[in-house]
Amino acid sequence: MRDVAESPAAIAGHSRITAGCDISQSSAGRPAIFDTGGSCRICDHPHLIPVLSLGDLPLANALARNADPGDGDARYPLNLVFCPHCALLQIAESVHPIVLFDEYPYFSSFSDTMLRHARDLAEQLVRTRRLSRENRVLEIGSNDGYLLQYFLEKNIPILGIEPAKNLHQVSVQKNIPTLCSFFNQETFRQLNRDRQSFDVILALNVFAHAPDPHEFLEGIRLLLAPDGIAVFEFPYVRELIEKNEFDTIYHEHISYFSVTTLVNLFEQHRLRIADVERLTIHGGSLRLTVMHNTGTPVSPVGEAFMEEEKRDGLLSPEYYLNFAGSVEKLKSETVTCLGTLKREGKKIAGYGAAAKGSTLLNYYGIGRETIDFIADRNPFKQGRYLMGNHIPIVDPAQIRISKPDYILVLPWNLKEEIMEQLSYIRDWGGRFIIPIPRVEMVD
Repeated sequence: MRDVAESPAAIAGHSRITAGCDISQSSAGRPAIFDTGGSCRICDHPHLIPVLSLGDLPLANALARNADPGDGDARYPLNLVFCPHCALLQIAESVHPIVLFDEYPYFSSFSDTMLRHARDLAEQLVRTRRLSRENRVLEIGSNDGYLLQYFLEKNIPILGIEPAKNLHQVSVQKNIPTLCSFFNQETFRQLNRDRQSFDVILALNVFAHAPDPHEFLEGIRLLLAPDGIAVFEFPYVRELIEKNEFDTIYHEHISYFSVTTLVNLFEQHRLRIADVERLTIHGGSLRLTVMHNTGTPVSPVGEAFMEEEKRDGLLSPEYYLNFAGSVEKLKSETVTCLGTLKREGKKIAGYGAAAKGSTLLNYYGIGRETIDFIADRNPFKQGRYLMGNHIPIVDPAQIRISKPDYILVLPWNLKEEIMEQLSYIRDWGGRFIIPIPRVEMVD
C-alpha cells in the first residue's frame, strides 16, 4: 500500500453500494439514488470533504421530447467530495445505472476524433500484442461498436458488453457480438462459468461510471487471461481541477481518479499497473495498462506518477478546496460575456448536445433566452431538447440557414474537429466561443 491508508472494505463479495440500491419511486416521484451513506466508495472512510456543489441538475445525457418542460424535468443532487483516506474524488450520490443507461444518446462514431483514436489504439494493440484469430478481445461499455469494429476487420474474435438497448442494436447491425448487459457480477460470473477468458479487456471511459469499483475490478480479474492485459482510459483528476473542467462532472461520472488511488485499489484485486500514458483526448486523460499481479512492483512510470502526485498535493484536501471558487468565477465571466452579446443583438447557437454541455448550461442557468438552438450531427438527438432548459437540438444544416454570429462549442474537447467542420461560419463573420478552461472567442 502506497501513500494512502489501506482500505478497510472487504474485497471478496464486496457489494455495499449495490446491495443498498433502491429504484423504487421516492416521494418526489423520481427513482431513488444510490447513496453511499456518506462514506467513500473505495475505502468506506466515513468523513468525506465537500469540494463543489452543482446543486440539483438534470441527467446530462437525458434528452426531452417536448419543447415545454411541463411539470419540470427530474433533477438529482450533484455534489463532489474528496476522501482524505484513499484520495478518491467522487460524487456523493449517483443515479441508478438503469435510469442512466437504458437508452443512451451518445454515439462515439459521430466523432471523427474518437474514431481516429479508436483505430490507432486497435492497431497498436494488434501490433504490440500480436493479436490473431487465436486471441479474444472484450470491451466493457462498447457503445456503438466504434472501437471493436477495427478488431473485427482483422478477424480477431471480439465481444462487447453494452447496457443501452439502442446502442446494442446498432452494434448488432454492424455484426459485432454484443451482450446487452451491465458489467456486473451476474454477467462476468456467467462468462467465467462458461470458461471464457480474454487476452485484451478494454475499459475506455467506463470505469469512472462504476458505482462499485471493487465489483468492476473483480470482473476484470476473473476474465483476464493469465498473460493478458486490461486497458483503461478515463479523464485524469489533475486535468479536471487545474483546467476548470467542472462540466465533466455529471451523474454518470461517479469517480475521478489519480494514479495513486488506482495503484492501491488494483493491488487489492491482485492487479498491477504495468504502464501509464497521458492522453490529450477528452480534455486530458490517462491510459493504464493493467495485468495480473505476479509479485512484481509497480512500473517505473507508475511510480513516477505517484511521486509527482504526492509532491504536487493531489493526495491532500487542500489541492481541491479552491476548485469551487474557480468554477464560480468562470460562471460569472461566461454569463456576463453571453449576456453582453445578447444585449448587442447577437445571435448565439450551440454546437454539440454533449453531456458536458448540459452540465455547463444548466449550472450556469443558460437557456433559450440566450442560445437559439444546439446543432448536433447525431440524428438520434435531432428533434429533441436539452433537458433542464429545453434548448432545441437541430441538424447542423440549420447553422447555414440561421447564420449565427457566435457558436458556443459545448464539447470543447473536440474544438479543433468542430471548428474545422464549421469553418464556413467565417464567411459571414461568425466566431466561436470556447467555454473551458476559460471563456474565449476564436475567429
